[in-house]
Amino acid sequence: MKVDINDKVALVTGAARHIGKAIGDAYAANGAKVIYTDVNFGEAGVAAFETSNSKAVIMDVTDANQVEDVIDEVVQEFGRLDIVVNNAATYSLKHRVTIDEFPKEEWDKIINVDLTGVYLVSKAATRAMLKHDAGRIINISSVFGVVPARLQCAYVAAKAGVVNLTKAMALELAPRGILVNCIAPGSILTEATKEIFYGKSGELSEKAKQMLAHIPLGHPGKPEDIANAALFLAAPESNYINGHCLTVDGGWTAGYTREF
Repeated sequence: MKVDINDKVALVTGAARHIGKAIGDAYAANGAKVIYTDVNFGEAGVAAFETSNSKAVIMDVTDANQVEDVIDEVVQEFGRLDIVVNNAATYSLKHRVTIDEFPKEEWDKIINVDLTGVYLVSKAATRAMLKHDAGRIINISSVFGVVPARLQCAYVAAKAGVVNLTKAMALELAPRGILVNCIAPGSILTEATKEIFYGKSGELSEKAKQMLAHIPLGHPGKPEDIANAALFLAAPESNYINGHCLTVDGGWTAGYTREF
């Protein structure tokens, strides 16, 4: 997919691997100067090294002072900040329990990264963008921010918060030249999820088969599918899209597939 974001300055959080890296790579391939940020500086550095006009910066989205410093450094170095993708997120595989058993410390961790982190980065980025009365902020939510799921109360709450935070920001910032949208990925096959889907046998697990049975396309997506959506929302041609949540899920949330 090709769009004209030549010489735009884009910052992507959680960009060391998977969806974040794919988004950064797509932006770089279309001419943007990309700042790959992550708490994992080593892998972010590798990601940035593989593309041109890119750099890696360590950034913890829950650290307000560090976020402000990174945004300031980007503006000082590049003169502006045009695109921000709030992708950094965490979730709990260990604590798949009902709310009465869900640990408070795990709740705090997920909310801090997945929701408060979006607020902190957007707050700092908005100040930079307002100097030029232009910008794009793209928040990565989840299908579980659109429809709920069991045994993931903190993740579901955080991602639903991202959807409505996106809409609130869109209402506030559009008159000042900044467009805000979000993407809700469905089941995306990454290196981290391959084991969950296929395991050591290379065959789909029963749980994966049950989940994929509800996806009309019948297979998980790829990080590049989300990257293409983020590229579309950053493109000049998308200048009348604001406050939208673009679901990229193979039809999952359109309705459960049934045998009748």
